Amino acid sequence: MLPVFSSPMLRYPRWWALLAIGLSLGYAVVTVSRLPAWAVPAIAGAWLGAGWLLRWGAPLRPRPRARVWPWSLLPMALLGLYIYLNDSFGIVDLGAIFFHLQAGISDHGGGDRLVAAVLYTLSMLALLAAFTWLVRVDHRWRYGERLLALILLVSNPLLYGMTQRGAAIVTEDGAWLDRRYIEPEILAVPESPPNLLLLYLESIERTYADRERFGDVYADLDALGAKGHVFEGVRQLDNTGWTMAGMIASQCGTPLMPAGLLHDRQFEPLEHVVPGVDCLGDLLSEHGYRLSYLGGASTAFAGKGLFYQGHGFDSVMGREELVPRLDDPDYVNNWGLFDDSLYEFTSEEIRRLEAKDDGPWGVVNLSITGHAPNGYPARTCLERQGEFDGEDILYSVTCSAWLARDLVERLEQEGLLENTLVVIASDHLTMRVSAWDQLTAGERDNTFMMLGSGIESGTRTRREASMVDLFPTLLEAMGFTIKGHRAGLGASLLAEPNQQTLVERHGLVPLNARMREENALQQRLWEGLVPNQSQEREEQESPPADAQVVESPHDATGEAPASVQ
Repeated sequence: MLPVFSSPMLRYPRWWALLAIGLSLGYAVVTVSRLPAWAVPAIAGAWLGAGWLLRWGAPLRPRPRARVWPWSLLPMALLGLYIYLNDSFGIVDLGAIFFHLQAGISDHGGGDRLVAAVLYTLSMLALLAAFTWLVRVDHRWRYGERLLALILLVSNPLLYGMTQRGAAIVTEDGAWLDRRYIEPEILAVPESPPNLLLLYLESIERTYADRERFGDVYADLDALGAKGHVFEGVRQLDNTGWTMAGMIASQCGTPLMPAGLLHDRQFEPLEHVVPGVDCLGDLLSEHGYRLSYLGGASTAFAGKGLFYQGHGFDSVMGREELVPRLDDPDYVNNWGLFDDSLYEFTSEEIRRLEAKDDGPWGVVNLSITGHAPNGYPARTCLERQGEFDGEDILYSVTCSAWLARDLVERLEQEGLLENTLVVIASDHLTMRVSAWDQLTAGERDNTFMMLGSGIESGTRTRREASMVDLFPTLLEAMGFTIKGHRAGLGASLLAEPNQQTLVERHGLVPLNARMREENALQQRLWEGLVPNQSQEREEQESPPADAQVVESPHDATGEAPASVQ
């Protein structure tokens, strides 16, 4: 026998079990805290020391083994799920989990996360087996583990979020946000409506513009912003923190509250996405716009195709439609196309729309380069920036910013952006990446800038806002007149400061708290799909844009009333 296995410490299952539990405990603590990776063996060592001192698994007065199943197994597995989600995405969003289960995840590109999921599963099985052994052989753990089960349940943020959403079903006021929703309506159209190019840069938040923390990774976007109007302070509300949620917030003026959450149809596939509200595509198509969406990933993933097809878009192209058009069909990543390929197809689509000269056009594009955890830098970036180590997200951020600038400047040189509003925005704040500690060391905000037709160069606006405010801002930037400078829950950031955003008036934390109690807005979004549990409540018309919202005692904030809230 090898000497290492002749040690008494390793010959017996007691130490293997304690080691498995100690390593799991150390990894969990490091994942949810800012402790460095070397803390894992330190915590595991401390656990083994406590096990030796207290004789866990080998009590001085042992009692007969009991063939029992610990109460803590399920709570421990649920906490393990939370740890996996936290490690993968940085922030665990319960709404995102439910929405993706409903909208479809079969065509995702996270092959690396599937491997991680398998490893997590094997590790969790080892932990559960080790803990079961400990409980069966040590009566002290057998008597105390029921309390441990309760502690694990109470301390699990994932279950905390579920109970908060469950409480919304019986809340006294589940229509606080819905009362503030303004039906989008265009009152007047400019004489020559501009085209629209809306570029969503996956996870490229404006936080990266801080050169003290991140150097010049954002420099190319800064250069574009200098030619247009940059907005600072666009925060992330709950239910806007993943790609579909960010696109819906910025195009529909509302957070994406998943259909059927805690309802009977919660796991049925969706046939439509937010069919109960009008969004940017609906309004533009009604006024003669020809609309196209292009993204490198599958349009079947997370309901992207359903959303755009159901909200006025004539052409929706993703991996399935674009990969066959590649010169090199092997030049793809886990999700689909690299962005240099995607941007070539985007240019082709704009040329096609320009050539038809059949009214204004709108093109919405979703990149992939900045996708967590490491990004997917394109071949052209490798040639420009040198070798990619496979982990440095700042390399990918630099790549994404340069690709976006290059696309805009090439389109300008071709004369394809005349009378065109160009909008560049992040879809959401990034999830866990290699620069996570630097990102979370201060305030974070989303990228949002506009340039082109009618936009004054070198303009900067700093307001406390959220992604829902992009919707009315885009409409007004395009020259449309909307009622009260508002649409959905958003307020135009081009309006006077007295037209406050919800974040300015109520604050981000209170808004998120209200969202966890909201039922009526969810029903509005998914009208016709979700069993309507509010039929007993009379349908309330949205108040006119210039009318005071009548607040209940629960709405009181101690603030002076405003004309619109």
